[in-house]
Amino acid sequence: MEGGGRVAWVKYGPVVSVFAVLLAVWFRSPENTVLDDRLDTVLSSLLRAERKVGMNSIARPRVAVGFGGCVDLIVDGVSLLNKIGLPPTEQPLHHDYIESAEQLAQSFAYFFAPGAAAERFVLNDTLFNELVEASRDLPGNRWAVGGNAPVMAGRMATEGCDVLLGGSFSSDFTDVLSQHITVAGNTVEEPDIHLILEYPSGAEWGSYTSRRANRYIVHSDDHNPYLASMEEFAKKLQTFEPDLLVVGGLQMMDNFPFHAGERATLLSRLADLLSSATPTIGVHFEMASFVEESIMEDLLHYVIPHADSLGMNEQELPNLLSLLKGSNITVLSDPNPRVATVLDQMREVYRLLNQRYQDASAESEEEATLKPLTRLHVHTLAFQAMIVTRGSKWKNTMSATAKASLTANRHVCGSNDIDPSKARLIMDDSFSVSRREGSQRIPLQESKPVSCWYEDDYEICVAPVLVCTEVYQTAGGGDNISAAGLVLQI
Repeated sequence: MEGGGRVAWVKYGPVVSVFAVLLAVWFRSPENTVLDDRLDTVLSSLLRAERKVGMNSIARPRVAVGFGGCVDLIVDGVSLLNKIGLPPTEQPLHHDYIESAEQLAQSFAYFFAPGAAAERFVLNDTLFNELVEASRDLPGNRWAVGGNAPVMAGRMATEGCDVLLGGSFSSDFTDVLSQHITVAGNTVEEPDIHLILEYPSGAEWGSYTSRRANRYIVHSDDHNPYLASMEEFAKKLQTFEPDLLVVGGLQMMDNFPFHAGERATLLSRLADLLSSATPTIGVHFEMASFVEESIMEDLLHYVIPHADSLGMNEQELPNLLSLLKGSNITVLSDPNPRVATVLDQMREVYRLLNQRYQDASAESEEEATLKPLTRLHVHTLAFQAMIVTRGSKWKNTMSATAKASLTANRHVCGSNDIDPSKARLIMDDSFSVSRREGSQRIPLQESKPVSCWYEDDYEICVAPVLVCTEVYQTAGGGDNISAAGLVLQI
């Protein structure tokens, strides 16, 4: 009888399975069907906007990207802390740098609960080496090419650019780079390791629960802060003749124990390099997690005046704005800000930086080497936003914003093909263009999801992100997103 039951199941099993699927479809919530249809429409519309601008396969854009690079060791953050026996702290605290396991626990908790990205220098070599060793045999760990410059270079090469990359890498490192990337810099025997402590939305560490997926990065990098490849990069830059020059990775200098005057000297050399670039070449500076006020002031003096494009996330935008307004920098901001809030902050940064440019130009004979800000790109979990000056060199803003949005999903989900069943929209169905009373509201149109309009002397574009629900990796997200957006605007 038992054997007969098995025969019956083998015979009728497929029929039962099909019937179960039909029942599931029949009783499926109409609400879910509407949501799926909506996501499909938004996706197809974003893809159409992205494809509106094709890359010229005959003349590949030439992009120079500096500086530095490392090897990322990516692990589950909570698993690593549990493995080394580091219990959740009762008191989340911000630390500019990490000297002890207790400070690591306090700092991780501070950013983990709200789900905010952070990066910290570890002064304690013993602690850092312990973390690396514990990570090497942690289940699910993986190694990847890391550093802002290599990640942006990799994305741009993938998207159809020829790239000059400034950095000092090991031979193993350069072997895995795209054939469209030329390295300018010294060879090192052992690359620096950066530990990426990833965590998903809803992850738990003791009494703490993360509000969104993100990462906490720690490093003990003693090569990249010195911009060792800058001299070789500057030499090759003259013959490379780029269409765009990109600078990133300067957060390696944040809270690094330089000798007095060392950092200012390095940044002064970088300013000379940027000012020597042909005025027609766009210069983009990619912001990062800066917590030391003095380095932010150095960037405002040496780097930002020579860049006409800036890229940053929802944490870095209010940080920069706070400093521009004469206040202390903000270490932690809302990780899920409203569109109106971000747009108001972007307008203010745009206005203040261009006012600084006008004042500096009026007082200095170096006007030709300074650049007004003509492009500002802010990437958040829920949406992408760009401000581009009318009549500037930057083109295809609508398509670039769409591409940035799609790249966010592709990178975080770890797949070039976007699956709507693994995504959701968290941007509001309509958004206000400003927090000012009586401001216009713009509805999210599924068939035309990128909203663009003109104000003053610039255009604003906002696109929703199909937020990945099965996270593969958040680290490097901003670099990939910024690089992809730039590719269509060169």
